[in-house]
Amino acid sequence: MNENTKKELILQALENSEYDPFSNITVKEVAKDLKMGENLANEVFKREDFPSVNIGKTKTVTLLAYIFWKMEKRN
Repeated sequence: MNENTKKELILQALENSEYDPFSNITVKEVAKDLKMGENLANEVFKREDFPSVNIGKTKTVTLLAYIFWKMEKRN
């Protein structure tokens, strides 16, 4: 399965979901999803390849960018 097909499948899944793909998720939510502690999740947010956005002191990432990042790392 090529990269474009994967992205299309993700977008279709998000379209049929109750989640807003452009909503922001927090360090705590990423930690829960990746089954790791918040301290380690904070380190993930500091990585160059992680698409995080800092709003004041709050670190967030859009749901869609997070899903794309996660799929890219699985390969």
